[in-house]
Amino acid sequence: VQLQASGGGLVQAGDSLTLSCTASGRTFSSYAMGWFRQAPGKEREFVAAISWSGGDTLYEEFVKGRFTISRDNAENTVTVYLQMNSLNSEDTAVYCCAASVWGSTRRSPLEYDYWGQGTQVTVSS
Repeated sequence: VQLQASGGGLVQAGDSLTLSCTASGRTFSSYAMGWFRQAPGKEREFVAAISWSGGDTLYEEFVKGRFTISRDNAENTVTVYLQMNSLNSEDTAVYCCAASVWGSTRRSPLEYDYWGQGTQVTVSS
């Protein structure tokens, strides 16, 4: 089982960035997928989630209208994207992807079964 996040980097305030998460080793096409982030000195927080089919999405309030989550369910690999627009310094964090066997969108990290390593996003003001 492997979840690998990528796409992070250093950007300026107002810029856009797209993160990707590739999940393999399980039938992740039936799993809900989520993005979480953790800033230095802060607890991990929910960002967005998408149901197994992609038909339902859930966003934390602070990213609504700026971030878009989507997914591509290929036969053996699932890729989840997080399109981030209008980035600001408060978005600076390590972003991690996770998979939930429940299939529907989940907000709590306790409801996710598999986690990938994070990718750093740094927004300079």
